[in-house]
Formats: sequence, structure tokens, C-alpha cells
Amino acid sequence: MFLGRVVGEVWATRKVEDLRSLRLLVVEALDERRDPAAAKVTPVVCADPLGADIGEHVVVAFGKAARVATLGMDGDFAFEAAIVGIVDDFDVPDAPASWKMQDVESLKAARAQRKLGDSGKSAGA
Repeated sequence: MFLGRVVGEVWATRKVEDLRSLRLLVVEALDERRDPAAAKVTPVVCADPLGADIGEHVVVAFGKAARVATLGMDGDFAFEAAIVGIVDDFDVPDAPASWKMQDVESLKAARAQRKLGDSGKSAGA
């Protein structure tokens, strides 16, 4: 598992059955201080059964743990990563400033404003 921040969304009109009911979010890992030689895959596209928003900190699980946490049963589904927790707060001594919790309400308001602006542009086009 890792701690990350939601940085975007993915929309797919055609996807496998396992993903049809799931929202897909792009999550960037907070911990960039890992060994530079270690393989990194960031950002990560994650299934989101919890309803996380852009800018929120989340806990991401990989593999079978992610699939079982999201859909239950035996965990044999077509995704590798899932948001399994939305973080309210955390205490990590000496964490970089980039880890700071942001005001999610202001992020939501800015996002809604952008959507309103985008819908006005498409209506006039």
C-alpha cells in the first residue's frame, strides 16, 4: 500500500465488465524519497469504490488486496490498484512540505467552477 494524492480522473466509454461500475482516478504517490534504483509506477490509475475527490489524500492497495477490498469475493478482477481509504489527516515527522493536506473544499469549488466554464464553452461551440 502507499499514501497518495488524487490528481485526476480517467473516463473510458468502453471498458471490461469488471470496471463498468467503478470510477477511475489518477493517484500520485506522496513518497518520492524512495531508493532511486527502485522501480516506480506513478501516477497510478486506481479503481475508486469510495468516492475520493481531486486533491484528497488516499491509501492505495495493489493486487489481490485491492480487488478484494473493492469488489469482495475471490478478488479475480481486471484491475491492479484501488483506493481503499480516504485520509482525514496524518502525522509523519519530517515529511516534505508537498505532503501537506490541502483544503479539499476549495479544490472541489474550483473544480466545479471549471466544469461550469467548460460546459459554457461547449454550448457555444
